[in-house]
Amino acid sequence: MATVTISPPRSRPFLEFLLLVLAIAAGLGGYILTSINRTDTLPTNVGIHAIILVVIAIIADLGIRKLAPYADPVILPIAVALSGIGLAMIYRLDLSYAILQQPANPVVGIKQLVMVGAGIISGAIVLIVIRDHRILRRYTFTAMAISLVLLVLPFIPGLGVERNGARIWISIFGASLQPAEFVKITLAVFFAGYLVSNRDNLAIGGSKILGIRLPRVRDLGPILIVWAIAVAVLVLQSDLGTSLLYFGLFVAMIYIATNRVSWLIIGAITFIPAAFVATKLFLHVRQRIDGWLYAFDNDMYYRIGGSGQLVDGQFGMASGGLFGTGWGRGYPQLVYAANSDFILASLAEELGLTGLFAILIMYLVLIERGLRAAIGVRDGFGKLLAAGISFSLALQLFVVLGGITRLIPLTGLTAPFLAQGGSSMIASWILIALLIRISDAARRPPVVVSSETEVRT
Repeated sequence: MATVTISPPRSRPFLEFLLLVLAIAAGLGGYILTSINRTDTLPTNVGIHAIILVVIAIIADLGIRKLAPYADPVILPIAVALSGIGLAMIYRLDLSYAILQQPANPVVGIKQLVMVGAGIISGAIVLIVIRDHRILRRYTFTAMAISLVLLVLPFIPGLGVERNGARIWISIFGASLQPAEFVKITLAVFFAGYLVSNRDNLAIGGSKILGIRLPRVRDLGPILIVWAIAVAVLVLQSDLGTSLLYFGLFVAMIYIATNRVSWLIIGAITFIPAAFVATKLFLHVRQRIDGWLYAFDNDMYYRIGGSGQLVDGQFGMASGGLFGTGWGRGYPQLVYAANSDFILASLAEELGLTGLFAILIMYLVLIERGLRAAIGVRDGFGKLLAAGISFSLALQLFVVLGGITRLIPLTGLTAPFLAQGGSSMIASWILIALLIRISDAARRPPVVVSSETEVRT
């Protein structure tokens, strides 16, 4: 009779807990320093706040040990650190907005804190409900249908809201929601499920041109469909950033699935002309391009929808220098949307180039850990899903950073975890939960079947 020996889960060291404490200290430190530099006093009840945060860290650590005992111990602390730093900067900006009484920049710190809590709870629910990431593959086409529904919601009369020329929000009982933030999750599930089932057909090459093996014509259907979705988002919602994110996500995942450079070339060939046509047809997109190309022209700077926001952000980053002005000692509030689109510029001004590099390194480590989970997990669906999540974070960060540094035009995307925005925060924490689940599967020891029909783990 065969015997089954199951060893207990390995005892996790206190590494994750210590990293969580350091992550909380990063955000709490910014909060304290801002209060000292702005008001010359410590925040009210800072001791109680610190105790509450440490208790939350203990609960989170115990929860991860229970729900995903083999998960990468670095993923959660980095997400906590980035969220805490973002909260500290939003609190710092709130102090300035309250003094200046700027109606265009309401105090949002408390609301953002609630959204961080909602995001963490959403991530915990995902970990509780989804005990095996592979079950998501069953809902491949359901995820596609949900994506289409979410994309259509902003066009429903009385529900959709247009802001700054882009129609990507909906209003429910006075609260704003951006469905596009959740579409990147459902699309990643759909792309992973579709590609893992069809990658053999997509990998088969057709004719060879200039040394590059192109795919067969009949296999171009998927990329043309996604191209049509991306162009529809660009045309109907006037949202270049979201369109670029969706299309870039699919092209990257299809390249990972097939390992064919030709898909990257086809992706560029199909998307770039569509974006160029959009600059000619839509004023909102054309203004972004003109503001990028002629940012320092005097007329462009003072023009409505011109380059004023971009130039102010660059001056702010320049004034920060290498080590920054210090928490609460700069003037990031002079930049429009300093707590959302330009929060990286705000952090660069007060923390300097050194602080910005530290934040970028945290992002890079998070992305690297996601890719490591993709490499380590044993099923194709998990590999593609983890790689897609990691790439979406990388592409979003590149687009945001490239926009504020004038490497590429501004797109309206925001930095994950840092920027003000409830939809983005909740969606980002759901992505973190999925990465934790996949990394747990990737790091879990495989079952070994011995010749004596004894099963050990």
